[in-house]
Amino acid sequence: MTKINIEKVVKNLIDTFLMAGQISIDLRKKGLTQNIKNDGTPVSNGDLEVNKIILKKLKELTPSIPIISEETSENKLMKNLKNFWLVDPIDGTYDYINNLDEFTINAGLIIDQKPAAGLIYAPAKKRMFYSYGNGQAYELFSKKEIKLNGDKSFDRNNIKFVAYSNKIKPEIKEIFDKMKVKNFSRMKSSLKFCVVATGEYDGYVAEPRAKEWDIAAGHAILLHSGGLVTDFENKEILYGKKDFKNPSIILKSKKLIEWMNN
Repeated sequence: MTKINIEKVVKNLIDTFLMAGQISIDLRKKGLTQNIKNDGTPVSNGDLEVNKIILKKLKELTPSIPIISEETSENKLMKNLKNFWLVDPIDGTYDYINNLDEFTINAGLIIDQKPAAGLIYAPAKKRMFYSYGNGQAYELFSKKEIKLNGDKSFDRNNIKFVAYSNKIKPEIKEIFDKMKVKNFSRMKSSLKFCVVATGEYDGYVAEPRAKEWDIAAGHAILLHSGGLVTDFENKEILYGKKDFKNPSIILKSKKLIEWMNN
């Protein structure tokens, strides 16, 4: 692989993400067309249009790096992937097609099977997050970069997590209890990684579900903010696994980690 300037690549993608986000909103206002994929999940013309925009820009900026996208079959049969992009053009399609706000546009760069950069944009909330190395995680707010370090509102007496469902499974409740989680809020898209990176929430726990393109961008952003993503056995999560399947995951903010280590 030709050596790339990851910071430059990420910053050159931001305007593309903002444009794709506006297009996703415009298409939704006009009325989306929908289909059901082979796995039973919905896909819209908005998903496919955003996918086309993001992939086109990635191919321009990093032509030597393979792209694995949820919405295309290209490259999914490649084996022994180490350096590649993982793209989820619309994470939270249900929210997207039902006029809800938490859907996101995602791209994560994997180098040596580890997250090296991530971009997540939540168009309906106008929140743009990105990262390109340790200590280099940001939210773009009013055209200004705000560095993310997980310290927004940590309160050890009120530890709060995001959760995929309002119904917490016993194995997840057990982890919540160990971490002294007092409150949780339901959040379905990759936005959960971003609000843990900012410190708005302290963590997230999920049993094995979803695919690598659902978590890669968020993993990078949280990791680069000083947070951590592991499986239930506290093992590092690597990418390029068979069928791109995720293991169990635990997200922890920087401040939660510091508190737990004291």
